[in-house]
Amino acid sequence: MTEPRIVTLGCRLNTLESEIIRSEAAAAALEDTVIVNTCAVTTEAVRQARQTIRRLRRERPDGRIIVTGCAAQLAPDTFAAMPEVDQVLGNAEKLQRAHLARSDRPIAVSDIMTVKETAAHLLQGFESRTRAFVQVQQGCDYRCTFCIIPFARGPNRSFEVGRIVDQVRLLCENGYAEVVLTGVDICSYGADLLGQPTLGALVRTVLVEVPELKRLRLSSLDPAAMDNGLFDTLGDEPRMMPHLHLSLQAGDDTILKRMKRRHSRAQAVAVAERARRARPDVVLGADLIAGFPTETEDMFNRTLDSVEDVGLTYLHVFPFSARSGTPAARMPQIAGPVKRARAAALREAGDRAQKRFFESRVGKTTEILVEQGRDGRCPHYAPVSLDFDVPQGAIVSARITGAHSDRLKGGYPE
Repeated sequence: MTEPRIVTLGCRLNTLESEIIRSEAAAAALEDTVIVNTCAVTTEAVRQARQTIRRLRRERPDGRIIVTGCAAQLAPDTFAAMPEVDQVLGNAEKLQRAHLARSDRPIAVSDIMTVKETAAHLLQGFESRTRAFVQVQQGCDYRCTFCIIPFARGPNRSFEVGRIVDQVRLLCENGYAEVVLTGVDICSYGADLLGQPTLGALVRTVLVEVPELKRLRLSSLDPAAMDNGLFDTLGDEPRMMPHLHLSLQAGDDTILKRMKRRHSRAQAVAVAERARRARPDVVLGADLIAGFPTETEDMFNRTLDSVEDVGLTYLHVFPFSARSGTPAARMPQIAGPVKRARAAALREAGDRAQKRFFESRVGKTTEILVEQGRDGRCPHYAPVSLDFDVPQGAIVSARITGAHSDRLKGGYPE
């Protein structure tokens, strides 16, 4: 007899939901079961999900395999037809003990667009992690032309402020020093709640109501929807970490319009400038897509220039991958070698920006949250390797003694 194994693919929200699945599967007394929580953000992610399922069946020829997550929500029949799969659950069903325990329905996937509820689970913690994720909302009401996720996650729906505060407090009581507020589109937080509290108001409330929380971070932010409260809290609350990750996607206005993004290049620059006025030491990361359909060399160069113009330090670069079912998949496509070359150029620009930032930290003393062994992260999210031993989960002061391409080195403060 073996306990359920959870295999998580994709985003932070999947990571969080896998912990709920783990808890519910244990409560349902599932045995000899593997649950695969899939991602559908790209066609490649779906391919990897199928590949992972086949590998898991080879490793464990006996027992059940349950497939869930975004890819399963969007194409339940496709996964149910795989001989390796015993059951397919939708994104709503995967969090419900009754569905996990029921083996007589090969497919249990509801219409996610009609779901209005949010999961009420309070998590005790996260397996093998020192930072905890707290979900503040689910779903998305916008329709970027490259994105399939709203159809996998459903409409925007927010958690009540009190429930979020309770979850953060519980995690702090269980020893977590850092919490990340996450969701699908967290800048839409509160639009569906009575009084329409903003994300900035939520952040302020969490920090006031849970004084024992040492560090707070936010997942990806839409530069078109960051409210005044976010910048105010960034400026006057040291427990809000000086690192923001922006969902930019491009730096050219024509491409942004074809993506149906809600911000312009000028707005992205203005958001960065405002963040630095509030917190001069803030560092910015961003998602950028290379080779979006119809992107010319000049359009790409404006995105490349935005690394400097916006002042980005960390880049998540993706060569455009046409996702079946999205408008962008029907647009004139860019050749694969061109997309890969543009992605490489963006990554090189990101490497240069990160190198400059890392080198600027040498000689400074900072606080490190130790995650594993001697490795941890500073408030600016840079990975740091220490030259002394520290218990996992502790926050310690360290002097930055060196900078490598992928991390900083830290020693005892002088």
